[in-house]
Amino acid sequence: MTSIDERLLESKMVQIEQARAWSPRVISKFETLIRSGDEVSIFRANPLAFARDRGVAEPEAIDLFLHAARAGLFDLHWDILCPHSGLVLESFGKLRALRSHFVCGLCDIDGQTALDDFIEASFSVSPQIRRLALHDVDKLSIEDLHWKLKFAESGRLPGGQTRFVDVLRTLVRGMTYLPAGVTTTLQAEIGPGALSGVNVQTQAGFMLPVVDPSVAVPGVSTPATIRITYDGQRFTSAVSAVPSGPTVFEINNTGARRGSLLLINWPPEIVAMPEKPTLEFDPYVSGGMLLTRQTFRKLFRSERVDEEEGLGIRQVTLLFTDLKGSTALYEHLGDLNAYALVREHFALLDAAAQRHAGAIVKTIGDAVMAAFSRPVDAVSAALHMLQEIGQFNREQRQPAIILKMGAHCGPSIAVTLNENLDYFGQTVNIAARVQSFADASEICLTEALYTAPGVRELLTGRDVERFEAPLRGVEGSARVYRIADRS
Repeated sequence: MTSIDERLLESKMVQIEQARAWSPRVISKFETLIRSGDEVSIFRANPLAFARDRGVAEPEAIDLFLHAARAGLFDLHWDILCPHSGLVLESFGKLRALRSHFVCGLCDIDGQTALDDFIEASFSVSPQIRRLALHDVDKLSIEDLHWKLKFAESGRLPGGQTRFVDVLRTLVRGMTYLPAGVTTTLQAEIGPGALSGVNVQTQAGFMLPVVDPSVAVPGVSTPATIRITYDGQRFTSAVSAVPSGPTVFEINNTGARRGSLLLINWPPEIVAMPEKPTLEFDPYVSGGMLLTRQTFRKLFRSERVDEEEGLGIRQVTLLFTDLKGSTALYEHLGDLNAYALVREHFALLDAAAQRHAGAIVKTIGDAVMAAFSRPVDAVSAALHMLQEIGQFNREQRQPAIILKMGAHCGPSIAVTLNENLDYFGQTVNIAARVQSFADASEICLTEALYTAPGVRELLTGRDVERFEAPLRGVEGSARVYRIADRS
């Protein structure tokens, strides 16, 4: 029987409903998920899956989960996924604790990942609202530890619908907890290829080749008995290979804490692969995507990137706006009136950025820097901003706000500067430089942005001028595209 704190759930739902105007249908579906969703779906909830399965708009679903996390109904986690196995390598409750370096004991690899590449922002229902078995890791069965807690089920082999976990299950030859100070025995039939073992909680692992039983392996008796020591940090095998056939494994945990072991028999065709394939995952909210959402920035102002290193982002689109003739504006209206007008224009840009899944990163005088996860969203927002400012100018009698914009997409570093989540690197510099080429009511785009998916189609029918311009940090001149607002 599911145990739910009804009073607390009702209180939190009222808080969320009062935060903004939601569709009653969406709120009802959200509450149904909390009450009757299976453990995996609400322990590592994916807002995009919620949107897809329940016919909800993705932006609304993401914002709903963010408000729920802010209210304490869900806990927000930053999960690092192994790109080759879907194993949840680490999970962090705070952005500042997140590290992009990963180690996968299952795949025997390590490397770097980016905020928008295999770092998933997932949501777990608060144990105060609904207590799940998955909340009590130490009490989980060994099967639930692996198949419910540690592996992302949506990871599929490239080009098909075959889930990696389904393939992995056929290769598993045993799984067990390893109590501290105890020798645990496993028996398995081992075939050709290689044998690996991993503690999915610590990523300690080992790999041994499998040889023909006719080959003598020093230290291996008949029938084969393989002795392995686990000290809490690493596995150490007493032998250098495993003969195929019936095998007994004796794993001695000399560490102070309980460990675990997943034993896998990789077939020769997988062992022979020059590199492990990267899995295809169902869409999820990446860390990079979350940082470009205005709702996240407003609700989680205290979240920050570790000041000593920053976090890599494979691609972000940065949009810079500025006002043309702002000096004359201040001279004509006076400082207070001009500032009030500039603030109104900030509000319009903020709303336009949020409508197109973006966020205002900061204001710099009269200028704005905005960030978007998808290039096409940034260009849509820029066009919308011009439209909104044009409408605003037609409705007020004061001097017109004249906007000019520039944008570029590329890799960046997420950093915390002056208590604000910001971006650093050449992409920022180029985007700012491109903005300087724009004149009144114009948008200038780099070629990287103009040729990004969906952008040229979005600009069909508009006047687009191509020209060459010098860009700081780019050798020679670069191709820039100017879009003018003729309305």
